[in-house]
Amino acid sequence: MSRLAQTAGLTDVQQEILSTVRDFVDKEIIPVATELEHRDEYPTDIVEGLKELGLFGLMIPEEYGGLGESLLTYALCVEEIARGWMSVSGIINTHFIVAYMLKQHGTQEQKDTFLPRMALGEVRGAFSMSEPALGSDVSAISSKGVWDDGGTSRSSGAESGGEYVLDGQKMWLTNGGSSTLVAVLCRSDEGHPEGTAPHKSMTTFLVEKEAGFGEVRPGLTIPGKIDKMGYKGVDTTELIMDGLRIPANRVLGGTTGRGFYQMMDGVEVGRVNVAARGCGVAQRAFELGVSYAQQRQTFGKPIAQHQAIQFKLAEMATKVEAAHAMMVNAARKKDSGERNDLEAGMAKYLASEYCKEVVEDAFRIHGGYGFSKEYEIERLYREAPMLLIGEGTAEIQKMIIGRRLLEEYRFQG
Repeated sequence: MSRLAQTAGLTDVQQEILSTVRDFVDKEIIPVATELEHRDEYPTDIVEGLKELGLFGLMIPEEYGGLGESLLTYALCVEEIARGWMSVSGIINTHFIVAYMLKQHGTQEQKDTFLPRMALGEVRGAFSMSEPALGSDVSAISSKGVWDDGGTSRSSGAESGGEYVLDGQKMWLTNGGSSTLVAVLCRSDEGHPEGTAPHKSMTTFLVEKEAGFGEVRPGLTIPGKIDKMGYKGVDTTELIMDGLRIPANRVLGGTTGRGFYQMMDGVEVGRVNVAARGCGVAQRAFELGVSYAQQRQTFGKPIAQHQAIQFKLAEMATKVEAAHAMMVNAARKKDSGERNDLEAGMAKYLASEYCKEVVEDAFRIHGGYGFSKEYEIERLYREAPMLLIGEGTAEIQKMIIGRRLLEEYRFQG
């Protein structure tokens, strides 16, 4: 266990969970990650191992068959998993955002239907906000969910067999192929007066589907995997809806117009997760750098004895420690029931930027060998950039942080 990135105040149960995950990462993920990543191969055996450990139910309440653990426990587990291979952390992240949204906002029937099977990993979650033309501008969503009255009122739709018809194209869907339940954000203008703010006319639909690619249910197509620079293994896809019929009882929470708030609540959890991923990747890059620096010799001594390298190691370790502390603070704030958008934004921004810098310094320490696919740092060098844009770009985080600071420090004149 390393000196860096320790977390004070953990319970015995939390420490036992982390120890188990760390052992799994060291034995089952790190030895195979680079080979699987280079082949862009889905880590089936690793995922089955995570199911056996109960990690798909980590934050799902015990009454639904989960472990009922905190966001902090989850974030620390993600940090460990990302240290082994960031793509694996992506597989469980989207699953947990959907599980969290169901726990916080779902109807009792929706919780009873999905959460027990999600805890076992039998139902695998994904969520979808982004579209090809909008990026971070969620208010510009054009996918639509239109009520098909069929002679029934919307208010009695669930009991009368009423349904919505969804049309549109979504983008950057992590777990798009392997998931069987997707939370999809669409515009739903029915019943809203003209001029309603865009964020008040969005609804989250719970879309059940078969795993795989192609037409996975009538009106729903997952075209195939997007070929990416890094973050391989995990499937990232588009999602195309063309006359997709969804029953009214699959509106998250049973009420339209709440989708934006539900998704933003989930994204706050996701931003803590991305911060944890940045911490994990940075830790692994530091481990690789400090190890290589003690083995590689130049001018008759290990390069770790050169002051220039020691300065790099000092900067890298300090960034690892600082990012971890901010991530832990953001998770604990959410667990306490307090608003944490400021802390989550800061943690995500700092951890992703520091991760990029620590990985690059480890790459530089490796010299020419860092450019070789035989060395693990080459994979990390391609993975780190995804954290700069995932769950909102650095610029979006700074906008959120700036606005929240102005709320907190409003000028009294």
